[in-house]
Amino acid sequence: MTSTTFADMGLPSPILKALDARGMTHPTPIQEQAIPALCQKRDLLGIAQTGTGKTAAFLLPLLTMLDAEPAGKGERNPRALILAPSRELAMQINEECRLAA
Repeated sequence: MTSTTFADMGLPSPILKALDARGMTHPTPIQEQAIPALCQKRDLLGIAQTGTGKTAAFLLPLLTMLDAEPAGKGERNPRALILAPSRELAMQINEECRLAA
């Protein structure tokens, strides 16, 4: 765990509340390195062991960008596309999206 908090990373209030509800206040090393780069819309290749928080490392910046540019009222167009190599991982990512939103 790091001394940096998610609040230090400038994430929006609704995301911070969702993280706090899950007891997540400090990012893992992969999250601490990835989130700032992705929030700056930089390309990133992240490699870390299972269970280190890679999904959140990529998901939190995406949700931050979506929060900054809300969809137009009544619009139902796709705003993000997440590709996953397996059905199981796609289901995990879907669950994480629902918990963070």
